[in-house]
Amino acid sequence: MIKLTKLNNEIFVVNCNQIESIEKIPETKIVLNKDFYIVQEDLDEIIEKIIEFNAKITDLNKRIQIVQD
Repeated sequence: MIKLTKLNNEIFVVNCNQIESIEKIPETKIVLNKDFYIVQEDLDEIIEKIIEFNAKITDLNKRIQIVQD
């Protein structure tokens, strides 16, 4: 999950695994299934948030494997 900000400054959380596409229109439009959101974050910033989230998940999985072994 990543935190994003709508144009009205409302913060919300998106399951980044559900993102189908991200467009620059010039705002940033995130498409999830049939829904979409216009957000304040730049395209590259969203990509960085997704990378950071996935890295945390990978790290957590490694820690769980070490404990189980």
